[in-house]
Amino acid sequence: MTKAISAAQAAALIKDGDTVAFSGFGLACVNQEVIAALEERWLAGQGPRGLTIVNSSAVGARGKREGLGKLSYEGLVKRWIGGIMSASPALGQLAADNKLECYNLPQGVMTALYREIAAHRPGVVTKVGLGTFVDPRIEGAKVNDVTTEDLVSLIELDGEEYLYYRGFPIDVGLIRGTYADEMGNLTMEHEGLKMEILPIAQAVHNSGGIVVAQAKAVVATGTLDPNLVRVPGNLVDYIVVSEPDNHMQTEYTQYNPAFSGQIKVPASNVEPLPLTIRKVMARRAAMEIRPGQTMNLGVGVPADVGIVLAEEGVSDYALLTTEAGAVGGTPADDKNFGHAYNVLAQVGMHEQFDYYDGGGLDLTILGTAQTDARGDVNVSKFNGRVAGCGGFINITATAKHVVFAGSFTAGGLDVQFADGGCRIAAEGKVRKFVRDVEQITFSGEQASLAGQSVLYVTERAVFELREGRLTLIEKAPWADLQRDILDQMDFEPAIADDPRDMDPGIFREKWGGLKAHIDAAAAERTAANSTAPQASTPSSHK
Repeated sequence: MTKAISAAQAAALIKDGDTVAFSGFGLACVNQEVIAALEERWLAGQGPRGLTIVNSSAVGARGKREGLGKLSYEGLVKRWIGGIMSASPALGQLAADNKLECYNLPQGVMTALYREIAAHRPGVVTKVGLGTFVDPRIEGAKVNDVTTEDLVSLIELDGEEYLYYRGFPIDVGLIRGTYADEMGNLTMEHEGLKMEILPIAQAVHNSGGIVVAQAKAVVATGTLDPNLVRVPGNLVDYIVVSEPDNHMQTEYTQYNPAFSGQIKVPASNVEPLPLTIRKVMARRAAMEIRPGQTMNLGVGVPADVGIVLAEEGVSDYALLTTEAGAVGGTPADDKNFGHAYNVLAQVGMHEQFDYYDGGGLDLTILGTAQTDARGDVNVSKFNGRVAGCGGFINITATAKHVVFAGSFTAGGLDVQFADGGCRIAAEGKVRKFVRDVEQITFSGEQASLAGQSVLYVTERAVFELREGRLTLIEKAPWADLQRDILDQMDFEPAIADDPRDMDPGIFREKWGGLKAHIDAAAAERTAANSTAPQASTPSSHK
């Protein structure tokens, strides 16, 4: 007997007050058929009302009303518990207007919660989030006035502080794969990401709920390769067959076999970047890479680092990973963020975050929106609008070396290139180095306590977190210290005794200096390590 039903039939199974978990990363692995049917049901005045929406990463497409954007109606959603809602700005507006309860939890914590719920354990205990807005001594992950219930607690174990994130039952799971057989066994061979669909299905099933899987087609039982089945059929209650337009591989790509491993593309297929301040910052951030490291790249400027590595012929120097589960290869651009060309392996997002949380990352390069004198960074909330922390808190709390990269100011910044240098034709209207960040997504104090190495890269200056204070260590050769840097900040940073000039080559059309720089830095580190006395070092485990 087949488990296939229509999207409308699936939407009708969701009741008032249900808690619904959604897989997805952009539009990857999003059950768009049932989401669209839910919106149609709501607009027809048939409910459901008062849903709790649960998602770990962005479910939707920037600039499009897709994913959770289709469910952003007052009354339809009562509560949101998730990692990020930047792809669903209408949902963020409801939160800003106090029209829904809003809990913003770290993305990796969300993926771990699914497994704790599935195993009927009480919740997640971790140091991830200490000192940030999810810490109950600050905001407790509650990001608006109507959100009052405590989901995060501070506890002590063996004399150390931890955060305890409470679990909760989930009534409905909306997941997606590539093909399903009549029993519900679900494969993912054409999905560019494997996500956390298995933990969601287990959590919902063991909560006594229903799991609805979207697939391209239903095939006869026994015809699927069991090695490709990611969710066994005993966890899937219903299958909805998708139309192609509702089965996007990424936010902007219908299907690229290079993202899902069916083909490999030559490195020359990756388009080189034009010379902009984004490329300058990506080049400077790439200078922090050392051979043999495992690293993570965020969205925005950091996504360009992988392309810079390819241009400079050093793609094999570091193992690039994404929080969505890609291991190796070259990360794709922002429109296909989270995916990668020519990956060596694809693991589930929950598995990737286990690796990250345990201190597996040598280096992460992430974007930044606001930074203050203590080295705190905000990327999650602006003018009361919730964007969400995503994986930012997990990644920055546990990586050994953290590099933030972003322009010095925003809102109209115009930097023009000429004769191997730059000039600021128009300064940005929005200052990004502020006295106090609006929300603490990264805690400079916690980083200092953990002994992390932290750098802040802009197009005109580089700062380092030293003794709990933002410290200028480099400036662009063309930048005036007072006019272009200090006068554009809301606070006075510390200044190193010997601030260096940024490498002038990174401001030129052709550079070609990255390999030499990394090799020289690696040789210097090896020499220093060989002469330094051996001593035990504190664990970076979080």
